[in-house]
Amino acid sequence: MPTPVALRRKVYAYYRAHGRHDLPWRLTRDPYKILVSEIMLQQTQVERVLPKYELFIKQYPNVKALAKAPLGAVLGLWVGLGYNRRAKFLHEAAKAVAAHKGKFPTTAAGLQTLPGVGPYTAGAVAAFAYNEPVSIIETNIRTVFTHHYFKEATGVSDAEIMAKVEKTLDRENPREWYYALMDYGVYLKKTFGSNNAQSRHYTKQSKFTGSDRQIRGFIIRTLTTTQKPLTLLQIAKAGQQYEKERIRMQLEKLQAEGMIKNEKGRSTLVT
Repeated sequence: MPTPVALRRKVYAYYRAHGRHDLPWRLTRDPYKILVSEIMLQQTQVERVLPKYELFIKQYPNVKALAKAPLGAVLGLWVGLGYNRRAKFLHEAAKAVAAHKGKFPTTAAGLQTLPGVGPYTAGAVAAFAYNEPVSIIETNIRTVFTHHYFKEATGVSDAEIMAKVEKTLDRENPREWYYALMDYGVYLKKTFGSNNAQSRHYTKQSKFTGSDRQIRGFIIRTLTTTQKPLTLLQIAKAGQQYEKERIRMQLEKLQAEGMIKNEKGRSTLVT
């Protein structure tokens, strides 16, 4: 097991040689742009996020622009990333910040008061935007510490990993440390395979094809494309590969979550 100093040397050596230094969200200190990237990156690969991130920032360059946008337009731009609730949470967070004259909270604790912003996202924004030395865990970080400190273990808890994260944290430059740690974690996965199953908190992502997530995405995409109210029958006709009853159930859920509205039996995106 490497000492904290030895681990930092190894991780930084890899990062200097192979790090993804040009990722657009690493070239900014704007908490808004970093929040957009962090929410997009949840359960989504960097390669899929890059074009969407650049398009999103072009359309909504700052938090006030996003806060003023209709939710339906935001959901339409989000199509292709999946987990549409993330777009709704991001929109709500933008409105909360805009209500405070566009000023973001400057600590992890403060950021966590924003709608849909949990401990990891708040900590990541604090570290990357403000260089706050906060301890955070996500899948690539978990990979590094499991690989080096819990190689033969099973049922490893995040509390055990967090203890190692805190001991090894570069408190003078947590921003660069986490960039390096995440990139090193990606390298370990590619080289040795995923060790996520060793974590007590690991749950395998369900298959996307034919899932409720796919149906939800289809509904949002259909309503975005047509830009007019549609009946259940019209939506079901456009998605004949899905059972009509499953489409109806997801329409009801999207309505309950405030992403679509239904008037006189016709559904549209919330404006």
